[in-house]
Amino acid sequence: MNRSSFSARRALAAAVFVLLAGCSGGGSASESTASDSIPVGVLHSLTGTMAISEIPVRDATLLAIQEINAAGGVLGKPLEPIVEDGASEPATFAQKAQKLIQQDHAAAVFGGWTSASRKAMLPVFEANKALLWYPVQFEGNECSPNIFYLGAQPNQQILPALDWSFEQKLTKIYLLGSDYVFPRTANLILKKHIEDRGGVVAGEDYVPLGGTDFSSVINKIKAAGPQIIFNTLNGDSNVAFFKQLQAEGLTAEALPVISFSIAEQEAKAMGPSLVAGHYAAWNYFQSLPGAPNEKFVAAYRAAYGADQVVDDPMEAGYVAVYLWRQAVEKAGSTDPEAVRKAAWGLTMDAPEGPVGIADNQSLSKAVRVGKLLPDGQFEVIWGTDAPVAPEPYDPLAFPGKSCGWGGGA
Repeated sequence: MNRSSFSARRALAAAVFVLLAGCSGGGSASESTASDSIPVGVLHSLTGTMAISEIPVRDATLLAIQEINAAGGVLGKPLEPIVEDGASEPATFAQKAQKLIQQDHAAAVFGGWTSASRKAMLPVFEANKALLWYPVQFEGNECSPNIFYLGAQPNQQILPALDWSFEQKLTKIYLLGSDYVFPRTANLILKKHIEDRGGVVAGEDYVPLGGTDFSSVINKIKAAGPQIIFNTLNGDSNVAFFKQLQAEGLTAEALPVISFSIAEQEAKAMGPSLVAGHYAAWNYFQSLPGAPNEKFVAAYRAAYGADQVVDDPMEAGYVAVYLWRQAVEKAGSTDPEAVRKAAWGLTMDAPEGPVGIADNQSLSKAVRVGKLLPDGQFEVIWGTDAPVAPEPYDPLAFPGKSCGWGGGA
């Protein structure tokens, strides 16, 4: 990772935040009322192993808030962003969520990345009857009335990637992930589908979040002889993995990797040459055509620098604020329960394409597989023809389970 450019990004983001939020960052409810603004929480890892991925999502979220404020705010009031650092620690996310809800009286909180952070925050939001807008793909097997899931469900990312892999005759698959909820549950689902389709699970390994020693894992991979690696590593562990993979001569041509947490931002920080030729499955890529995406990319670069890139979780964080605003305006209130019900069925022509909020509080969205080019952008080589409805509980892995509250898209 290029630490100097990363530090410059953080300094630039801090300057933009000052412009957006003024002196906000812990004002009381009375102060918010006096200034006639609506406080909202922005909760991401600004330090620790996940900062490489989460700082840009914070920036995109703040961009949406800036744009909404410039257009007149929400219910005639400006939004007051209160930014907190989850520090890549689930317990810290829970503590900061509690602060944002109880002390800062945030009308909504936008944030989280790892499923461990989301699961740590879930009881806080449920106990306080508050709303979390979560922007990242996850493993499913969860459905809370106090969370809106803006990222992909398994049937909107990992399983379509498996469809693509089988179409390419890559059916002997090695599963590698960080050791926490998302990779383990995602791979549980993948194993059932690989076996159901007649494929082979060549091996399965996990490393601690933030782990950097992959020597034994790579030896196992070489011995197993897979045709492709399905990679659910998160954070800067990916830097170490791809460097060590490359050092062993396992190039993209010899052994392709398809990743579920490496996007344009991570590729830029790692150095595109390290991961060029490998693949990723997402709902959004910066290279997508269309006016909404062109506007989003241009606005982000205008705010943070002409050399900046955007990616799927950033786009979801940006879209989350706009969908919340739609729901608030429809409800005529920031009351979480009123907003929640008003959100069901809302649609948006997002940078990724048309999306809609289902009554299980997840998004219908298209799915794409991209091949990483040497310039750090992805060439979309496969995709669904239309948005895919979200399915929180995979019927093969979790038969008989479903969720939804009525009236959704």
